[in-house]
Amino acid sequence: MSVVDFEPVNRQSTAEMIADRLREAIMRGSLAPGSQLGEADLAARFAVSRGPVREAMQRLVSEGLLHSIRHRGIFVIELSLDDVVDIYRARTALEGGALELILDGRRPIAYEALGPSVEEMVACAERGDAVGVSEADQAFHEALVESAASPRLVRAARTLLIETRMCLGALQTTYPDLREQAQEHVGLREAIATAEPARARALLVEHMDDAVQRLRHQIGGHG
Repeated sequence: MSVVDFEPVNRQSTAEMIADRLREAIMRGSLAPGSQLGEADLAARFAVSRGPVREAMQRLVSEGLLHSIRHRGIFVIELSLDDVVDIYRARTALEGGALELILDGRRPIAYEALGPSVEEMVACAERGDAVGVSEADQAFHEALVESAASPRLVRAARTLLIETRMCLGALQTTYPDLREQAQEHVGLREAIATAEPARARALLVEHMDDAVQRLRHQIGGHG
């Protein structure tokens, strides 16, 4: 294949950059569930042509964060309670798979990688910073999957973690006591470190199941 068959690097990187910013906006709620995205509007806001914007939007459609409605346009997905359950079911399977890879010879790597997010979560919990705890919580689960050294698990986890943040929305956290949220993660990290596979697996599953129950209650109460 000759060089001319490749897409220009600058256009490719622009599309990636726009996709990253759109993901971030969806995750943080700046682009609310159900919002319609317009090519012309986004192109003007990013000060680029429509091509990279179209490409970025199609990437997010393929990832499931945007969806296209025929003759109407492209919209940010809206998540139902059934979606919430499915997201956590998928996360349990995916992070459980990452945990198995970690327990098979990568425990010290994972323990080290999980340290900064756990410390940040504990510190934020002590000062009552719910947003900070939520950010550190996400960083913990990203680090957990990354510690498994599987690029495909990392890619799959990214969309699920964004959807998790969309589930939480303005709630930030479902824990009445932020220190309890922090301690769950401290416990999981310690179980990984001390070679307690059964305990580590059980803690991860309990953590995910508990999250679903909390979200059912909170979202149901806010509906």
